[in-house]
Amino acid sequence: MTSHNKNLESIWKNFNRELFNFILSKVKDRDAAKDILQETFIKIQKNIHSLKDDKSLKFWIYRITYNSIIDYFRSKKILKEFDDNSENTAQSDSDGLNENNLKLSECVVPFINKLPPIYKEALTLTEFENYSQLELADHLGISYSGAKSRVQRAKVKLKELFEDCCNISYDKYGNIIEYHSRTDKKSC
Repeated sequence: MTSHNKNLESIWKNFNRELFNFILSKVKDRDAAKDILQETFIKIQKNIHSLKDDKSLKFWIYRITYNSIIDYFRSKKILKEFDDNSENTAQSDSDGLNENNLKLSECVVPFINKLPPIYKEALTLTEFENYSQLELADHLGISYSGAKSRVQRAKVKLKELFEDCCNISYDKYGNIIEYHSRTDKKSC
């Protein structure tokens, strides 16, 4: 088995569910999301040789995925609607697709792991497992407003961890313009 085949298997194993949930959050159609995911992995397979630096793997994969989503909307002649939705979702912490957001997103999981368990669970379920806040409330056996508050507090605490570790500048949509690590912090 070649190293590219091993790499592709690893990519599939590590990103399959995450990418599906990301695509589904954009297209709102399970069948279309499955098709886009398949198309994304075909593109990854065809272009894996062009990846120069493994450190940029996640950004590279998300760029291909994002382009596949755009291709889907173009084929359906609803790109304008997607662009409008993208602008609205640009305010959300998890959906910003500029390069700085994606680079910094590679650091998210270690920071989430530093959160208290109740906040870690809330963020993991809503951001990575695609639970709605209503589903989260049901899963945790708490009220809907309690689930909303928990997710909001988790995001605030996560942002505090990032800002304690980095100097971050944002645009008006909440996308990261630039960031610099604080060299005096050893926990980053």
